[in-house]
Amino acid sequence: MKFIETHAHIYDKQFAKEQGEIIDRALEEGIEKIYMPNIDVDSIDGMLELELSYPSVCVPMMGLHPGAVDKHFEKQLYLVEDWLQKRNFVAVGEIGIDLYWDKTFKEQQIEAFSLQIEWAKKLKIPIVIHCRDAFEETITIVESMKDKHLRGVFHCFSGTVEDAKRIADLNFNIGIGGVVTFKNGGLAELMPELPLEQMVLETDSPYLAPKPFRGKRNEPSYLKLIAEKIADLKNISVEEVASITTKNAMEVFQS
Repeated sequence: MKFIETHAHIYDKQFAKEQGEIIDRALEEGIEKIYMPNIDVDSIDGMLELELSYPSVCVPMMGLHPGAVDKHFEKQLYLVEDWLQKRNFVAVGEIGIDLYWDKTFKEQQIEAFSLQIEWAKKLKIPIVIHCRDAFEETITIVESMKDKHLRGVFHCFSGTVEDAKRIADLNFNIGIGGVVTFKNGGLAELMPELPLEQMVLETDSPYLAPKPFRGKRNEPSYLKLIAEKIADLKNISVEEVASITTKNAMEVFQS
């Protein structure tokens, strides 16, 4: 079986001394590619160094995470835009709106999100969306800006079946991660009603490790546990989950 990890921050300092081992374990579990979303200007160098070391495995995106948006966000956005103009990236991400911890910079987050969507449309590459406690705000923006070029992934999906249908109407995928294995995560109950053709797999490493590693550091090699849980909940084979989600990821990222 072959898998594609669509969302992992393996450049994070938590992995600094064992990136090679982390990637080796992922490869042993059949993970062919690891897509790396950017966070802010400080994470760019480490992300691109991993790409240089593992060019056939580690694939970078470029974007400004909503959690990194503050009153000086324009300076970071300028550097993100500069990178997008001077080399190719598979996606603009991760971008979006996060109102979970703090709503202070909500308007700045909306502005940064909208600008980055415009850049993705011009470049004809997908976006990877971070959306936390802000689904209505986020999807309303995407719906208003939708055109034939806009596509991507709603990362770490935790909404309702109705939310998933609105996302599907936009021709976007949903990222399914470790939360599907949580007893009270809410996602497992929805799984029979969510079409596999809409899903891509992700770990969001080093966060949200699936059971039995919940609460510990996550890593891409755990992706198979997520696939096994989806297969169990949908009463299908793990091979089918691997095949269809890999196809979905390849179609989204076109790489």
